[in-house]
Amino acid sequence: MSTTSVLAATSATVTVGGARVHYESAGSGPALVLVHGTGSGGAAVNWGRTAPRFTADHTVITPDLSGTEATTDDGAPLTVDGLAAQVIAVIEDAADGPVDLLGFSMGAPVSAAVAALRPDLVRRLILVAGWAHTEGDEYLRNLFTLWGQLGASDPAAFGRAVAMTGFSRGFLNAIGREQVELLIPNMPPTPGTLRHVDLDTRIDIRHHLPRIQARTLVVGCVQDITIPVENSRALHTAIADSTYAEIDAGHVAFFEKEDEFVELVHEFTLAP
Repeated sequence: MSTTSVLAATSATVTVGGARVHYESAGSGPALVLVHGTGSGGAAVNWGRTAPRFTADHTVITPDLSGTEATTDDGAPLTVDGLAAQVIAVIEDAADGPVDLLGFSMGAPVSAAVAALRPDLVRRLILVAGWAHTEGDEYLRNLFTLWGQLGASDPAAFGRAVAMTGFSRGFLNAIGREQVELLIPNMPPTPGTLRHVDLDTRIDIRHHLPRIQARTLVVGCVQDITIPVENSRALHTAIADSTYAEIDAGHVAFFEKEDEFVELVHEFTLAP
């Protein structure tokens, strides 16, 4: 492992099955691990704005999974359990004892797998805008297939499609055309992003869900066009003794309703 300090954050790498997995940590207090969703920008794109909201009360750990620009590996097709092994290695390397684990979008099934495979490492689990399986859900299967095809043939259209499904209509109209156009390049269809999209087409964690022991909060996004809110409701039903909350926002709820998102996470992680 090698570490360097960048401002208040510590950057590190840990080797997992041939991958050199990058992560950063900042803050103080009980560990909160934030697992990003689809996109080679990884943690910086997902959590760059929101993570500092938690560092007064938590040591915030943000891994970059295979497929991101910050982590190197052999380029092979990704699996949920393979990415879960990376999160597990980061937790073991960076944290002293069980952590609070939050996964967003693709990071939600990965985090659920971590909690199922290593219940000793997860104190509380938060799944935001997640889903249990793609096969059998024709909407999800077609959406991710479309992303893959656009990513290969029309990068600009890929970025526009991701922005349109990532945010609610009201949010896009509120920020206006200039800001919407700035969103388009945020998730370019790099080879790493397309590896994530390929995994999205193959997600199936139904066998893991009955094994989750951690106290769990499932968060659905009411206006989510990427992962419709019914998928979060189904996750809640499948995870015994989980609690459920909804945010009236699109898929990237922590951008649209940042204060509400932060308050929800704080209430759950800081409660006795």
